Amino acid sequence: MTLLDWLVLIGTTAFIVGWGIWKNRKAASSEEYMRGARELKWPTIGLSVMATQASAITFLSVPGQAYEDGMRFVQFYFGLPIAMIIISAVFVPIYYRLNVITAYEYLESRFDLKTRLLGAFLFLIQRGLAAGITIYAPAIILSSILGWPLEPTVVVMGAVVILYTVAGGSKAVSQTQKQQMIVMMGGMVVAAVVIVWRLPEHISFGKAVDVAGAFGRMNVVSFDLDVQDRYNFWSGITGGLFLSLSYFGTDQSQVGRYLTGRSITESRLGLLFNGVLKIPMQFLILFVGILVFVFYQFSTPPLLFNEPLRARVQGTAQAGEYAALEAKWEQVQTGKREEVERYLAAVDSGDASAESTARESLRGSAKAAGDIRKEAKAVVTRALPGVETKDSDYIFITFVKRWLPSGLFGLLIAVILSAAMSSIASELNALGSTTTVDFYRRVFRRDASDQNVLVASKLFTVFWGLVAVSFATFASLLDNLIQAVNILGSIFYGTVLGIFLVAFFFKRVRGHAVFIAAVISQATVIGLFLMSDIGYLWFNVIGCTLVVVLGLVFQAVLPRQPEPLPATGA
Repeated sequence: MTLLDWLVLIGTTAFIVGWGIWKNRKAASSEEYMRGARELKWPTIGLSVMATQASAITFLSVPGQAYEDGMRFVQFYFGLPIAMIIISAVFVPIYYRLNVITAYEYLESRFDLKTRLLGAFLFLIQRGLAAGITIYAPAIILSSILGWPLEPTVVVMGAVVILYTVAGGSKAVSQTQKQQMIVMMGGMVVAAVVIVWRLPEHISFGKAVDVAGAFGRMNVVSFDLDVQDRYNFWSGITGGLFLSLSYFGTDQSQVGRYLTGRSITESRLGLLFNGVLKIPMQFLILFVGILVFVFYQFSTPPLLFNEPLRARVQGTAQAGEYAALEAKWEQVQTGKREEVERYLAAVDSGDASAESTARESLRGSAKAAGDIRKEAKAVVTRALPGVETKDSDYIFITFVKRWLPSGLFGLLIAVILSAAMSSIASELNALGSTTTVDFYRRVFRRDASDQNVLVASKLFTVFWGLVAVSFATFASLLDNLIQAVNILGSIFYGTVLGIFLVAFFFKRVRGHAVFIAAVISQATVIGLFLMSDIGYLWFNVIGCTLVVVLGLVFQAVLPRQPEPLPATGA
């Protein structure tokens, strides 16, 4: 990084964090610290909701996902706009009417204490582990750029975010996310423009899209019904809908964002704002990955994008074997560039037969390149047994480091770190608030003073930060970070959503029935995850459906349970 890059990076991040902490440096009460002053307008709420979901993983992993797998991941979000409408109509009014700090308080007023604690516990487990992955993602960047060992980088990154979150509280999180979101999207637009600018002069934007399509990367929508396929229209509109309902409707890291609104209307508008813009935002980020892919059809990409790993292999007995593969890789890339030019010439000629033939040759060259990549990863495995060779999360940052001009490189790093701070801060704030409200204040210290509750919330935030940092040390064993987060969510979200849907729409089902149904549902989903090949988005549908169906069955066969008494001290 140049001096200009460092100035852009440090100046951008310091201004955002410093402004947020200074403006919200004092919380008058524990409730204000955990929930804010309920004075935010819908644009801030909408951007805060988007920024919470758009972690550093989004900007690291999604372009790499598109590079390797095309645009089909965007189907994951097809159910989100529908979910925003349902949450605005059903969830938000109930939360406001009960004046809750966490979503799980409602479960006690509707069912009983054990159901409330189960919902809160499932959230803490899922979000606590996911926060570790969220910390790991930006640590990859700093480790790669600065040459620091990865594990100490994880610890330093986690410590900085813990301090930032504990100091600012919920209001600071929401306020800073507005600026962070602007930096994120502005940076990605700039990246897209720069990539197009760096393409060869004879490659227009339209031709770039043609090249991506020839390689099968413009696979935006698939209507094939296959439950083992992770991303198609049907999994997105059903599993994606259930996942979005769970995440935005019952996950405290999101509920806590829109409960800071000054009114129900402001919260609803903020959620609908997210519903309208989320798919275009994800499309843009994926398309940046597609543009990187097209760029590397005219410029040789690294054989492996994980450069520190390549350097380690060069110090082993397999160094010569790897070097031979790199030479072979260069030859294949040269041939592939010639195939791309032949394909574009066929397109320009309007000869459909020549175009089809050229496309097949092009895909043959791509397969040959893919085979060499597999060979290289096998060599790495022999050289460094047990090391993770999956490198899709390094694709975008490697491109940024090598090809973006000075200043813009620093801006893109600021984008990714802004995303990291916004999402991690929301997660830790929600984890601390949920532990304080649903366990400490409700079960262990019902007579605690407001000052004790405020201190406890900060201490629990630190505790969950340490848990996240600990889990982050294992994140290198995961496949693709964006998929890892969504898989982890899908394992737990369906059960939690089922509990809430029973609470909202099946008034005759009481606490014992839904509690037993939820435990069985969660065990079933975990079993399916471990022993089946079902696409993970379907776990949301399965878990939710099991809770609803089993809840109705158990309510019919179990002895009648009395109506719950109103919760106190919650």
